[in-house]
This record gives sequence, structure tokens and C-alpha cells, in this order.
Amino acid sequence: MPLSTESQAVLDILAKQGVKAFDELPVTEGRDYFNNLFAAKAEDRESLARVEELTIEVDAGSIAARLYAPASDTPLPVLVHYHGGGWVYMNLESHDGYCRKLAKRSGCAVLAVEYRKAPEYPFPIPFEDCYQALEWTQLNAAILGLDANRLGVVGDSAGGNLAAAVAIATRDRGGPPLRAQILTYPAVDATASQPSVTENEHAPLLGKAQMDWFWGHYVDIGTDKSEAYLSPLHAPNLDGLAAALVATAEFDPLRDEGNAYAKRLMDSGVDVEHLTFMGVFHGFMLMEKIIPQGAQLVSAQVAFIKQHLL
Repeated sequence: MPLSTESQAVLDILAKQGVKAFDELPVTEGRDYFNNLFAAKAEDRESLARVEELTIEVDAGSIAARLYAPASDTPLPVLVHYHGGGWVYMNLESHDGYCRKLAKRSGCAVLAVEYRKAPEYPFPIPFEDCYQALEWTQLNAAILGLDANRLGVVGDSAGGNLAAAVAIATRDRGGPPLRAQILTYPAVDATASQPSVTENEHAPLLGKAQMDWFWGHYVDIGTDKSEAYLSPLHAPNLDGLAAALVATAEFDPLRDEGNAYAKRLMDSGVDVEHLTFMGVFHGFMLMEKIIPQGAQLVSAQVAFIKQHLL
């Protein structure tokens, strides 16, 4: 099917504004540009009982985090959130509106992680930051008013890659047990070998050139691109992982790897809800004010959270 009317309307707005492509600017300039472009608007910042700025100590440094928590008299389940942005762009502000919405609608706390970025910090540093943030969340759950026994991870795009990798690693390492993983158009195959990479080579916002640019910054030359924590799709074993909600978009080079990952999870006996949204492009979840499929996806995520964490 063609792009939905609403998706085309978004593209028309972006074209009128002259929005640049992700791979068009040098990294430092691009960060300022895209982080400002995607920062949550004031009207999208729903109020919550608690929004707390945190600092997490990680190997050779520290990272910022932000806790979003609805009112509760008992410890809250918590989703550790890893934002998208190709491991290069985006930050806590770009996904602030989304994290607030998820916490408020689900009744679950969300702890958003500002992992260190490529190319200054290539794989595996952002992944290890994310894993250590999960461990930190479990260790500090009591003082944060959280339930260490009801943990999940959530991420979109590059954040979906990180969430999927953390879910595998915590099983492998005997780390914090997860009940849920929410993966939105996840990048799970650094080999970029799935058919949709070519089919959607010139897809809106994120095409093959942009994805190659992101992978090129995240992955050093000589790295094994089939390594499990880099390419979860190629992990030798997906048994025993947390229940998963995997969402993909029709006009997205990452579509087929997300679909393939959902199937591999199912084949491994994991409880999987797999949603493919037609007529939309990569990034639609953050555009729910215009694109109705974005609102549908967030509603599905809320229902999934209530089923597996509450």
C-alpha cells in the first residue's frame, strides 16, 4: 500500500521546513540540530507525580538518567528506556514526551537512560552503559520506590537494538531477570542483509544511506557484525528471554530484520506480540499527534505493560 495520508502530511511539513537528512551534517553539528528538532514540546510533557534527574555510575564514567513515576503507595514496576537516534543522536529530551506518556498511561515507572554515544563511544560501550543501567536500577529499586522483581526494557530503533541486546545479556550473565521487552522498529542486524534494506533503500527519513551512516559510526572496522549484543538477530540462542512486543513499519529498511527477530523469538518459545504497521515509515511512534498508527502502537504498548508488569 502507499504511504498513509497522515504520513505524507508529515513528510510535506518536514519538506516545507527544509529538515535535513540524518547523514547530511557532521556529528557535532548534527547532534545540536536533531536533538533540538526532536525535543519534546512543552504541550507534550504530561505531568507526573515524580520526574527525577539521576546519575548512574558506569565503567570509566557516569551517565544521566531520568525517572518518570506515577503516584503509587506501593513499589512500582519499571521499564528501563533506551532512546533511538542511531547511537549518535537523540537524548533524554527527544523522548521525554513519550516516556511521560508511557508512565502515565500504564501506571508503570519509566527510567530513561542517557547512554554514551558513538562515534566517540562505539560498540560495545553504549550497550554496556545500558546493561549497567539495568543492574543499577535493580540495586537501587527500593530507594527509588520501584519493584526490583518487575523489570522490563523498552527502546525504539537503535534503542530497540540496545533493549534486545540487554535482554539477551541479562540472561547470559545471570543479571536482573526481565518480565518484558518492548522493541519498536529495532535495528537487530548489523550485517544489513535483510531484503527490506534494499526494498526501502530510499524510504522517508531513514533509508539505506542513513542506516549505513549510523552503523558506520557505531561499529568499529574489524568488529564481528554477527556478535549477539551487536546483532541480536544472529544470537545463537534466544531461549528463555522475556516476553516481547515487537513493532515494525512497512516503509522501513529495518522492517524485515524486526520481523525476522520476532519470528526467531517465537520459534524459541518466547511469548511474542508482533505488530506490523502499514503505510508508515521509521519513527512514526513519536508522531502520534498526526499519524494514528503511532497512537495505536503506544496503546498496544500500554496494554502489553499492564499484562506483563502490573
